[in-house]
Amino acid sequence: MKVPTKISQVRKRDGRVVEFEPQKIANATRKAFAAVKAPDGKVVDELAKEIVAKLEEKYAGKVPGVEDIQDFVEEHLVKKGYSKVAKAYILYRQRRAEIREAKKFFGVEDELKLPINTIRVLERRYLQRDDRGRIAETPSMMFRRVAQAVALAELNYDQKADVDSIAQEFYNLLSSLQFMPNSPTLMNAGTSLGQLSACFVLPVEDSLAAIFEAVKYMALIHQSGGGTGFSFSRIRPKGDMVRSTHGIASGPVSFIRAFDTATDIVKQGGRRRGANMGILRVDHPDILEFITAKSKEDFLLNFNLSVAVTDDFMKKVETEEEYYLINPRTKEPVKTLRAKDVFDLIVTMAWKTGDPGLIFIDEINRHNPTPQVGEIESTNPCGEQPLLPYESCNLGSINLSKMIDDGSFNWNRFGGAIKTAVRFLDDVIDVSKFPLFEIEQITKANRKIGLGVMGLADAVVQLGIPYNSEEAIDLAEKIMKFFEEESHKVSAELARQRGPFPNFKGSTYDRSGQPPLRNATVTTIAPTGTISIIAGCSSGIEPLFAISFVRSVMEGTQLLEANPLFEKIARERGFYSTELMMNIAKTGSVKEMSEVPEDVRRIFTTAFDAAPEWHVRMQAAFQKHTDNSVSKTINFAHDATVEDVRKAYLLAYKLKCKGITVYRYGSKKEQVLYIGAVMGKEIGEQLEYVSADSEYAGGCPYPSCPY
Repeated sequence: MKVPTKISQVRKRDGRVVEFEPQKIANATRKAFAAVKAPDGKVVDELAKEIVAKLEEKYAGKVPGVEDIQDFVEEHLVKKGYSKVAKAYILYRQRRAEIREAKKFFGVEDELKLPINTIRVLERRYLQRDDRGRIAETPSMMFRRVAQAVALAELNYDQKADVDSIAQEFYNLLSSLQFMPNSPTLMNAGTSLGQLSACFVLPVEDSLAAIFEAVKYMALIHQSGGGTGFSFSRIRPKGDMVRSTHGIASGPVSFIRAFDTATDIVKQGGRRRGANMGILRVDHPDILEFITAKSKEDFLLNFNLSVAVTDDFMKKVETEEEYYLINPRTKEPVKTLRAKDVFDLIVTMAWKTGDPGLIFIDEINRHNPTPQVGEIESTNPCGEQPLLPYESCNLGSINLSKMIDDGSFNWNRFGGAIKTAVRFLDDVIDVSKFPLFEIEQITKANRKIGLGVMGLADAVVQLGIPYNSEEAIDLAEKIMKFFEEESHKVSAELARQRGPFPNFKGSTYDRSGQPPLRNATVTTIAPTGTISIIAGCSSGIEPLFAISFVRSVMEGTQLLEANPLFEKIARERGFYSTELMMNIAKTGSVKEMSEVPEDVRRIFTTAFDAAPEWHVRMQAAFQKHTDNSVSKTINFAHDATVEDVRKAYLLAYKLKCKGITVYRYGSKKEQVLYIGAVMGKEIGEQLEYVSADSEYAGGCPYPSCPY
């Protein structure tokens, strides 16, 4: 509730006249008090009231400028004997001025007061430009464009729908940074391109014409900002007969190279780097070549690779039995291999290169909601979205860090965000333009959406819970159980209003007598990446990647960036200093820093502070209540062993994850995160500080992770 004053308006620096909000005076003054560890609470509130009263006297009937008000606050603080607070306030103003100047350099006006790196990411990829290439919208305008475009879908179901009201509801959720849709929606909604989905799976049949048709379709999807997944398991093995030419087949790995090369070409002209998932069944005759494909350092850089393993294979790993390799052309067994030997090779290559991951294909198909339509063979590039051939899915994530109030989880706000976000994603399907008729057909028949969460690491910090703890695992399950129940309620309500997804008849929901849903799947845990940078939170369900680090914001320019929650606590409790933040930036972790209080060290857990077991258990906790799959990188320190990776793979299978991706730090020549104190010599140059790419938000530090 706004406090009534005699000043009703204020003039901003750009000349706009806006409503005067006296609460902003209290907020800025409180930050100044906190910066010098001075008492606040009632003192700040009384000062704010006094300052507003004096401003009324001086500017009654006038429209003061923002600078006038800030000058007045400084003078009043000095008069009241708070000279140190006044100095902190002056420094705060100076810092804000520097940030404004930096944003001007990027050509972006920012009324939402977003961080510099967020502005840089928006400027590079998301904000619309005019015919001369100049930025033509602000972040607020971007959210307005998206909200308005998506809300038009409501007219499909009610010609009298209040589109403006629904668009405002969508805008409020976006601009408050409580929810972000996937990148193509932010980029393309309300534009002529209009392709709004991030995830696609394309079939690859066993003929030259079909293979290169898939390459063409992939290029169209990448051009529009989507990522693609493929199963290459139908392609005949190397050395097999080609009847039409009487030649010899070159095998699936050779054709994956064609997809990779095409991705390289397309990405040169796009705003977003193309990304792919390549999957091969463990019983394909070329499986050994596939497993070792990335032993060549710069091979298939645009692909994440995963082996589709079956329950039968995993049992034979345990019993050390042999299993058959099956020629996909003849469906006949051609050879046997010992399952344990193949599994050992997978583990060793994952330790060495980060690839391949595992897809537990039987677990995925046990949860396939539309088995009457087909079997799932592949996922999107990061593994969180299993899809049928030609199927697409649009994603979005709710920011958990915005669901915490004074150390408590706000379940009502969370439920409200879920309700609006599910409706938003269902509307996206109707307004999206699809690159192929086949994609539109099956996407609208199943209407899969993937609503997930991000900012988990920030949320547990605000709740005072270490990421690597039983309490955090319990919280994850509680959050996701609530999330699943509430999102399904919304989808069921939409089904009553708009009808269930067309393939509902014969689906697992139909067979089990469950109420019809609007969407065949509703929930997904995605890696988020750049959308979490826009939202100002940690990536997906990953732990923090560093507490303090150096961010490369543009060529030749690096800025020291600190976790805002840590900085706030450090200032409030009196142990903040620039020297401390620089020291933390050498490793990114506070685990061994005695100058940081033990209770603070305990809750600020980074990815490499948490043992791999905690990573897997966190993934499994979310998977338990997620329709689709969970994207989670299981991080390993550089000195982790092959046995450590093996244990993680086996634990993921035991806990019923649908897949697993690991990354041992330094196992790739090029990364988007470097820890100089640990890896300086190995990467060929001595780095003094943790260094992160401008678009790195957490998770896998290898550039092939696209989101």
